[in-house]
Amino acid sequence: MPDWEALGIDIGGVIIDRVREDGGAPTSASYAGVVAVEGAFEAIADLVRRRFGERVWLVSRCDEPAEPVLLEWLERRRFFGVTGVARERVRFCRRRHEKAAICRQLRITHFVDDRLEVLGHLVGVVPHLYLLESRAADVERFRDVLPRVGRMPTWRDVVVALLPAR
Repeated sequence: MPDWEALGIDIGGVIIDRVREDGGAPTSASYAGVVAVEGAFEAIADLVRRRFGERVWLVSRCDEPAEPVLLEWLERRRFFGVTGVARERVRFCRRRHEKAAICRQLRITHFVDDRLEVLGHLVGVVPHLYLLESRAADVERFRDVLPRVGRMPTWRDVVVALLPAR
C-alpha cells in the first residue's frame, strides 16, 4: 500500500439515509426516524480497522443549521464509537464543489459519495472515487464523470473494492 492513504465519506445518502431534498432546514424531529444506509456502519468500521485507521474523514455539504442535527444523529446512533471514526474528523462545507478544497487539504486519496456531481468536482484531486447508489437524474446530468468512478451498489461493494480478500 502507498505511504499515505485517507478515506473521505459523504454523510447524507451515504451514511444517513435520505430524508428530503426540498431544501428545508432539518430538525432533530425530522431526523428522529431516519435510518442509516444499510451496511454503512459495519463497512466503515471494517475500513477503519483493516486499512485506513485514523485517516477517515466525513466530508459533507450542508447548510449551517443542519450541522448540529447531523452531528446529533451520528451521536445518538453511536456512529463514532461503532466505526472508530473520531468525532473531530468531520468537515462541513456550504457548496458541493468546496469538497475538493477540503479533500486537497486533508490529502484524501479515496472518496465515497452518492452524487456524481460531487465526484466530478473531485476528479484530479482524489485519485479513487466511488459512487454509492446514485440517483438516476444525477447520473444523466453528469454522465461524462462515470468512466472516472467506481460504481458501488452497496457498502459491501465498497468494502470488497477497498479491502484485500481475507
